[in-house]
Amino acid sequence: MSGAVDDTFAAIVRGDEKAMQVFFNQHANEVYRYVLGRCGDATVAGDILNTVMLDVWRQAERFQGRSKVSTWLIGIARHKLIDHYRKERRHEHDELDAALEDTTPVSEQVIDAARHADWVRRCIDRLGDLQRDIVHLAFYADMAYPEIAEIVDCPVGTVKSRMFHAREALRRCLEKLAGEDTAHAFT
Repeated sequence: MSGAVDDTFAAIVRGDEKAMQVFFNQHANEVYRYVLGRCGDATVAGDILNTVMLDVWRQAERFQGRSKVSTWLIGIARHKLIDHYRKERRHEHDELDAALEDTTPVSEQVIDAARHADWVRRCIDRLGDLQRDIVHLAFYADMAYPEIAEIVDCPVGTVKSRMFHAREALRRCLEKLAGEDTAHAFT
């Protein structure tokens, strides 16, 4: 561990609230953006961010410095999100009434952008769990393959292979949804 990181974690282990506040301010945005990008729900993202940071506060001594702090935090957040989805599947939720009409006026550009974002989201959702995580970490969290490999706990070669197959699956899916010309704009 580097000296500054070691000192920060040592201070947090000792119960230094100011050190934890500094740590939170340094890393909260990255963790929040990762979770929000995966779940699309600001409330869930905020809850998971707080749970991750509470884990850091309670168990800072568990960080061994074998990875970057951000990689460690994203790994914790990923597991918290998986736990959230597992719990969510156990509970039935009332579905929104599809007959409710949204009367908010929107421009054609907003509609086009939303449609394209929806196409990408639908295609990503069709990927397997591991591929979906790898795509998200690479494109939305802007992580390198070695970091992704550490978070998803598999070899770098597997990450590269899964990414290659995910890109191909996304290209094919987008071609089906939007036609070949539009699909090339996304790849």
